[in-house]
Amino acid sequence: MFGIKDYGAFVAAIVLFLAIPGPGNLALITSTTKGGIRGGLGATFGVIAADQVLLWLAVAGVAALLAAYPPAFYAVQWLGAAYLAWLGLKMLMAKPGSAPVLNIQPRHYFRQAATITLLNPKAIVFYMAFFPLFVDPVHHQGLLTFGVMAVTIASITFIYSAIVIALTHHLAERLRASPRIGQTLEKIAGTFLIGFGLKLALSK
Repeated sequence: MFGIKDYGAFVAAIVLFLAIPGPGNLALITSTTKGGIRGGLGATFGVIAADQVLLWLAVAGVAALLAAYPPAFYAVQWLGAAYLAWLGLKMLMAKPGSAPVLNIQPRHYFRQAATITLLNPKAIVFYMAFFPLFVDPVHHQGLLTFGVMAVTIASITFIYSAIVIALTHHLAERLRASPRIGQTLEKIAGTFLIGFGLKLALSK
């Protein structure tokens, strides 16, 4: 199908990748909790946009360049780790009643989620290793093949995010009745972000 080998397995792999806990999922949940459905959608489009950038960079060979030149890869890795840790630390240090770490305006959620995704070099490596598995070398149709793969990833990401947003928004309505629980969850989210940052910095 359009030069994609085993399209069903391709879709299943995307869903599995999305379901793995990570900074992207945490940004989506936090954005929805703070900004409601609009905040969640802003973060969703930020993740989709960043994924498309990384996807086409991988297609263009930038991922291979980073892999061939380790200093560049590690620079991006440490930058991403520092950004996640900075966000997590701000959430941990936020005082009750202070302005939220993630701005309530959806455009800021977009930027926040996009930045988190773009600064995750693991995603670049994922796309570099991911595409060859599902490209049919015999029936490959060039940009059309990659274009269909890109649209598929964006569509599945949107559907997955919509489900997460709906579930998170439903729970957030209940949590708003108890500010203490919300503050505790924010501290937990901050701790996870710092953990993701450390894991990213220490991984090889």
